[in-house]
Amino acid sequence: MEKTKINLPNWFTGQVYESGDTVSNPFTGESIELSAEELSMYDLIMGCQVTRHYKLMQKGLDWFRRANPEAYMVLLD
Repeated sequence: MEKTKINLPNWFTGQVYESGDTVSNPFTGESIELSAEELSMYDLIMGCQVTRHYKLMQKGLDWFRRANPEAYMVLLD
């Protein structure tokens, strides 16, 4: 089953990757494959967490929850 691609929003300010990769939850060790867009957003969310840009981080989490609910549950919930 192929999932529908969701484009990055206009407000996205991070690096846009050309390909996806497998990402692991550092707490559970569970891994999941992300598309290029999802990986780009995931890295933005992680960077926002470190730099305390919580409003932008919340926007990213909202996007990610809609784009890939399964990956959201594995990596960010």
